[in-house]
Amino acid sequence: NEEWISDKTRHACDGLMRQRLDRPYVRKGGKLVEASWPEAFAAVAQKIKAAKADRIGVIAGDLQDAESMKAALDLFGALGVKNVDCRQDGAKVGGGTRSSYLFNTTILGLESCDALLLVGTNPRREAALINARIRKTWLADKMKVGVVGEAADLNYGYEHLGAGPASLKGVAKTAFGDVLKNAKNPAIIVGAGALARADGGAILKAAAKLAADFKMVREDWNGFNVLHTAAARVGGLDLGFTPGEGGKDVAAMLEPGALDVLFLLGADEADFSKLSKTYVVYLGSHGDAGASAADVILPGAAYTEKPGLYVNTEGRVQMANRAVFPQGEAREDWAVLRALSEHVGRKLPYDTLEQLRAKLFADHPSFGQIDYVAPAAALDLKGLGEAGDLGDAAFASPVDDFFLTNPIARASVTMAECSALASARRPMLAAE
Repeated sequence: NEEWISDKTRHACDGLMRQRLDRPYVRKGGKLVEASWPEAFAAVAQKIKAAKADRIGVIAGDLQDAESMKAALDLFGALGVKNVDCRQDGAKVGGGTRSSYLFNTTILGLESCDALLLVGTNPRREAALINARIRKTWLADKMKVGVVGEAADLNYGYEHLGAGPASLKGVAKTAFGDVLKNAKNPAIIVGAGALARADGGAILKAAAKLAADFKMVREDWNGFNVLHTAAARVGGLDLGFTPGEGGKDVAAMLEPGALDVLFLLGADEADFSKLSKTYVVYLGSHGDAGASAADVILPGAAYTEKPGLYVNTEGRVQMANRAVFPQGEAREDWAVLRALSEHVGRKLPYDTLEQLRAKLFADHPSFGQIDYVAPAAALDLKGLGEAGDLGDAAFASPVDDFFLTNPIARASVTMAECSALASARRPMLAAE
């Protein structure tokens, strides 16, 4: 990334010190009260043991490390649970070859792209470093950009081709269609604004057809890209943190009465308002939406407080090291799951992080390739997406407020001030 980071990355760190979960809590009489670890584990184990496997669900959040997701899959898989999902936004990706959900061109590879089509994404809000790389290439007059989606200020010039799915079918008939046709290395970026909606599967299929029509995927070039907005998303998809056969996805798990027990692994970006009949367990670091809905809170570690593996949108496995220790009684997420496994009678087969990683690497070899992007595998564009009708609604970025996209940022005073300033500026910019 050429050592680039955004101002948000640089200054949201004060959120690590606020609204922290530093001890277990159990809901009694409608209120969350402090509890010991044994009390919290006993309460969770009792509910899990009493529930049938098809009445238990697990949702992984957007900031989770691979080790915690692996431990959750191992534990709940041993219990026969198939209702697991890491796609809080409902994005219609995963389950296919790895290249079907990656940013295959790679961030550096964008500098070799001479024609780029953005579909349902605002990379300035969703992926600041990728947007900076696009701007760098555009400034050098090496890239032309087309957009199907919001007519947003992206900090570079582009041709606006339409606002919604219907415009995808007409791209070939536009002047930008000729640009794509004559480009040496054309590429497409499909964002969550296109995929995280009811017709997301059909949109993915339409985008894949465009990529095929304009020869964006060849032996020496892969210009088909999915842009993820969640730090944990690619790692979760690599692990298969998606519903098993007959399993429920996030939307189905959140329906009233769909489950008896729902385990939230740092999940805070969904609507938990319908879970009054579901016993909710939250394992995470901040008192955000997930913790507010919980019947039991198990305090976990923030990303700075634990060693962990993460996979970025291009499929690069990155290792983070612990900078400080967890606050109060909080523990590393995988260790909490390991302890819980004994209480539910399904003891996990590892006692140390090294043992867990050894199993992770054995089951999923890609995680052993630290800081390396494997060449994009062959991609069958015809097999992507689902048949179906495209909706009429315009694409909208899933990121409404750049500064408040996760529990750490929402706990940050600095980010709150930035958000307020940005909100105040919008009417003035619109007037200009």
